Amino acid sequence: MEITVPFAANAIDIVRATAIEEILPRYRSVAATKKDDGSLVTEADLAAQRALVRKLTALDNVPVLGEEMRGDEQARIWDADGRFWCVDPLDGTRNFMNGVPLFGVSVALMEGREPIFGVVYDPIADEAFYAVRGAGAWLNHKPLQVPIQGPALAAAVAEVSLRKEAAGLRNILKHRRPYAKRLTSGSSTLSWCHLAAARTDVFVHSGQMAWDYAAGALILSEAGGALATFEDEDFWKSDDLKRSVIAARTPRLFDEWRGWIRENLQ
Repeated sequence: MEITVPFAANAIDIVRATAIEEILPRYRSVAATKKDDGSLVTEADLAAQRALVRKLTALDNVPVLGEEMRGDEQARIWDADGRFWCVDPLDGTRNFMNGVPLFGVSVALMEGREPIFGVVYDPIADEAFYAVRGAGAWLNHKPLQVPIQGPALAAAVAEVSLRKEAAGLRNILKHRRPYAKRLTSGSSTLSWCHLAAARTDVFVHSGQMAWDYAAGALILSEAGGALATFEDEDFWKSDDLKRSVIAARTPRLFDEWRGWIRENLQ
């Protein structure tokens, strides 16, 4: 499928309008409940997903794989290996619930488990990051290209999110960090975009779901960044819904970061 300018513009408008209509009015005013996997969900998540399903299928009538769906429904759409929308209606729910202004909406159009179009919208900053496979990335209609030059790893700002499946690496980073500064934004989708915009330098995550990485990974790649998983050079090689992340905004920094991560994986 060819992603035309009108198609991309309509998709971006859908995401922005959904955030304005369904998410921002509930900011700092909704409570969260825990899902079976322990993650949080609010009425804003659910309302935004309902709106996105309705509007996106009107734009392109293909299945929608959303975070707030049952696992068996997600697996059915993913395993079909066709074209589908991949949606995180509100990424950074804990931030949203606590009044921390770092959360976003992520939408990707997938073909064969790889994104061909992706948009991540930050409603607080009014920033729309988006990309078309093979055509580039943009931030609010301005081309997004990471600078060719970047810092060495020792001077880098790192976005780090490591859970129990990477406890060994997490422990090493606590005592022997290879970068200058570490942060954790609390929004996986925005982490990709901040890297693409050169606001951070390197990124590592022990395991993201498709709705966390689909749009953001495409945006970073099309902006000139580099990415892989803990196991594979090709980030898109895996058939798994969940995958780890090693990423950096320049190839030289990526080589240094990937080498350090893999050397210290346990």
